[in-house]
Amino acid sequence: MPSRNDSLSDRLSRYRELTITVTGRKSGRRISNPVWFVFEDGKLYLLPVQGSETQWYKNVLKNPEIGIDARGAQADLKVTPTTDAKQVSSVVEKFRKKYGASDVKKYYSNFDVAVAADVH
Repeated sequence: MPSRNDSLSDRLSRYRELTITVTGRKSGRRISNPVWFVFEDGKLYLLPVQGSETQWYKNVLKNPEIGIDARGAQADLKVTPTTDAKQVSSVVEKFRKKYGASDVKKYYSNFDVAVAADVH
């Protein structure tokens, strides 16, 4: 029988979208959002659609603990935000490869930050 993490990794390898849950920096409430992601070599990469202006990104700066849900396979992760241009550019390329450059251009307006987390 596969472990919970095997099924999570399996789902992350196949899906195009997952739900992240962050803690509101002002309200303290749990807030869920569907997001695109890239899962590669045990790492989950997130790209906020409006870069550093994205609300969920501002929330993870205050509390880097997030919940993820890939259609029922769930985990709590500690994320590492980055503003390093080289690292952000690398994540943008991963997104372009997975979703296509035109869709990334269509939906994402600011490429100044990215977020990564280890999936254990």
